[in-house]
Amino acid sequence: MGNMKCTKKAKMILVPYPAQGHVTPMLKLASAFHNREIFETILITPEFIHHQIASSIEPKDQILCMPIPDGLDKDTPRDFFAIEMAMEKNMPVHLEAMIHKLVEDGEVVCVVVDLLASWAIEVANRCRVPVAGFWPVMFAAYEMIAAIPDMVRTGLVSDTGIPQHLGRICFLPNQPMLSTEDLPWLIGTLPARKARFKFWTRTLDRSRTLRWLLVNSLPDEYIDGKHAQSVKSSQDHPRVFSIGPLSNHVMSKNPSFWEEDKSCLDWLDKQKSNSVIYISFGSWVSPIGEGKVKNLALALEASGQPFLWVLGSTWREGLPIGYLERVAIKFQGKVVSWAPQMEVLRHKAVGCYLTHCGWNSTMEAIQCQKRLLCYPVAGDQFINNKYIVEVWKIGLQLNGFGRKDVEEGLRRVMEDTEMQNRLKRLHERTMGDEAKSRVMSNLTAFIHDLNF
Repeated sequence: MGNMKCTKKAKMILVPYPAQGHVTPMLKLASAFHNREIFETILITPEFIHHQIASSIEPKDQILCMPIPDGLDKDTPRDFFAIEMAMEKNMPVHLEAMIHKLVEDGEVVCVVVDLLASWAIEVANRCRVPVAGFWPVMFAAYEMIAAIPDMVRTGLVSDTGIPQHLGRICFLPNQPMLSTEDLPWLIGTLPARKARFKFWTRTLDRSRTLRWLLVNSLPDEYIDGKHAQSVKSSQDHPRVFSIGPLSNHVMSKNPSFWEEDKSCLDWLDKQKSNSVIYISFGSWVSPIGEGKVKNLALALEASGQPFLWVLGSTWREGLPIGYLERVAIKFQGKVVSWAPQMEVLRHKAVGCYLTHCGWNSTMEAIQCQKRLLCYPVAGDQFINNKYIVEVWKIGLQLNGFGRKDVEEGLRRVMEDTEMQNRLKRLHERTMGDEAKSRVMSNLTAFIHDLNF
């Protein structure tokens, strides 16, 4: 797909943040736009992920994937701050040149930018091309970021984002209580937390120029009390269109940065129905740490329940000596580096999902009607966890990976038949035909608002 030539058809350019949990919904949005048969959809990615993304796009998806130089050396770790530096210092000049070239080849109707790649908003503005924001997670998480000026003004956090007191708070009406320790930028060391807060304030400042914001969220009554798509744009607030969940949108092949180990599906075929615990903390597991990996491993083994665990090779050093061999011989557990998650969640053998509460994983669990054990780690996962546990009541939170914590959590979540009924109702209301129709209606309203 990377070698396709542009045509004179009107173009919709999409710029994701270069992480698995952001690229996946952006690709599904691109496919949704293409299915309207109005635009040629072009996904712009940095070189370091281009090959993986382009190779996962089937020709019939009709999404053109184009790379731009990122300036990252092969030996440079692809962590948050290295990617931020590449986005701020290296990529803008290349995107600007590409947009100018695409404009010469035909009309560029809009550039859709993941808010975490807010550098591209300024580029599109310089090119005088209409630009819309894309928020790939829950609308409530966006509202939390949008409330940063009020948090600073009221003294809840300092002007560097550090909480001035600890406790449970409610940032906005109709949202569950959170702790000040749950703020999405409070990750890592104090300097790292301050740097992440600066990233978010810069993102918020750039977003004020947006006329539109596309949000990959659930229907508004499941998130807050107002209708997002009816919000009128103003100087500080774009017009919001709720276009989720995009997990409903099926592509020919699930995009993945890593090779999926499909042997786990054969293993699941040999397990009893509704018996397996599926464990995955997404594409970013580093904050969990080796100590917690070891505790969870021992607790899973002690539970006697069959389990399928997605755990990268780096973090297997935290496993007890001989662990993989023991659980394999007992036919109790299987550990893989990466799994075909939707196929796993659809499998009848999977009874519950131990998750970090990433938004894509949450939506996929609802789509496949799998109850959840929650262990949020960072970012928007804390607010997602609150909705899962306290609002929708389709999961339970684990406070730790001790043997008693895991055994009790598993017992409660597996025996709660009413939880399964709630999952079924939530799935029907948020992912059924009516929900799909709402998404298409909101996409149509956005396209009409482009005056195209």
